[in-house]
Amino acid sequence: MAVFLSTFENKVDGKGRVSVPASFRAALEQEKSTGLILYPSFKHPCLEGCGDERIEQIADSIDALDAFSEEAENLQTILSDSVRLTVDGDGRVMLPKDLIGFAGLNGTAMFVGLGKGFQLWAPDAFKAHREAARERARKSGATLRIVKPGGGGE
Repeated sequence: MAVFLSTFENKVDGKGRVSVPASFRAALEQEKSTGLILYPSFKHPCLEGCGDERIEQIADSIDALDAFSEEAENLQTILSDSVRLTVDGDGRVMLPKDLIGFAGLNGTAMFVGLGKGFQLWAPDAFKAHREAARERARKSGATLRIVKPGGGGE
């Protein structure tokens, strides 16, 4: 699976077009994704993004839940709210107006790499979120166990 890294700030034009960072396009191409998928975040005022492999994993994980459970019904909104966007020849996508409004992307979008997926944030909202996350990590003494390929830890 491709990995989305780093943070990029790109302009959103009046028609809702935004350039997808070259490294994000390369990650999508690496996994042979037919475009990028965006959906409103459950947790934050941003958009969640991924390629075909990750959305298939999400769909499989939802399908593994009890089909008639409230949890499955809640999570299925990820799929119903998702849009697949095609990257044009200039490396841009056209963001739907409802998603622009949800994330408050007034003229600028921050592409935030999260490994297997990414997010699109309004710049000021992302900066506040990042600082709060760093502070929580400092206060909790966050650590990370490195997982070796194949699932074993170090």
